[in-house]
Amino acid sequence: MSEFVYLFRASAAEQQEAMGTPERAQKSMQAWLTWIRELEANGNLKERGQPLDRTGKVVRGVQKTVTDGPYVEVKDLVAGFIVVEARDLAHAVELAAGCPMLAGEGSVEVRPVMKATF
Repeated sequence: MSEFVYLFRASAAEQQEAMGTPERAQKSMQAWLTWIRELEANGNLKERGQPLDRTGKVVRGVQKTVTDGPYVEVKDLVAGFIVVEARDLAHAVELAAGCPMLAGEGSVEVRPVMKATF
């Protein structure tokens, strides 16, 4: 089995749509818990990860230039992440297809975790 990171991306408007009222927030959280529990029950959940705040800073280059972030030039921000175990990339993509983020306009970026060789 290999490890994969799921990066959950959504715009501020999409996040507001999913969480804008107590009823929508409850429905959204229940969908997420159901999906996470299914991954866990099937032995695919490696790390639960965390939701990420929409604010932050970016440090770049030799001069260590600090700018507002995460990335003002992108429409969709990384809203959170988890780490899963899957047979291969195709299997990881298959598991990601059940993500509640995909019920709206959000996306799940599936990235293999490279093995450190040091």
